[in-house]
Amino acid sequence: MGWIYAIGFLAQLFFSARIVIQWVLSERAHRIVSPSAYWICSLAGSWLLFLYGWLREDFAIILGQLISYYVYLWNLNIKGIYGKIPRLARFVLVATPVAALAAIAGHAGAFVDSFLRNEQVPLALLVFGSLGQAVFSLRFVYQWIYSARHGESSLPIGFWVMSLAGSAMIVCYGVARLDPVLILGQSVGFGAYARNLFIGYGNRHEKQ
Repeated sequence: MGWIYAIGFLAQLFFSARIVIQWVLSERAHRIVSPSAYWICSLAGSWLLFLYGWLREDFAIILGQLISYYVYLWNLNIKGIYGKIPRLARFVLVATPVAALAAIAGHAGAFVDSFLRNEQVPLALLVFGSLGQAVFSLRFVYQWIYSARHGESSLPIGFWVMSLAGSAMIVCYGVARLDPVLILGQSVGFGAYARNLFIGYGNRHEKQ
């Protein structure tokens, strides 16, 4: 179990790094910024956390990664980073979630038994955790729609509102499951989410 936690903590290290990088650069710019390093760390952390969720047999964690994974790739593409990645690596990155879904479809019965009927995770708790992951991950769908409409990669105020709400739910889920990876990983971001909201609203008032 120790090595599984190591994978989870490494994933959270990437997620924590993206938060710190984005926060520091936003403070320096006195506005909310969307740096390339944020999306690179997001992709690395997502891939590892997807693996962690699979090893932990935790459907809620896996659901969260499936929703946001391709949004990370889209942001890297619009920033001109994705095209610089070697072709084979790009194929692996794009195919990883597809292969995982194919594996799930081929073993639907085993998937239901090991994830949705996990005796260690009551159904009500699983639904709550999945909802928290959905809110936390759908913020990236919102970010993608917003950025596509404006023609650039950005992190709007609504993104940070959803970040705070989803993160709070995931922390509660992590406490219920006694999962230190989820608790520590989500707790780190609270200050950054709140600070970005403050910066965003401050800039909005200045423009008015």
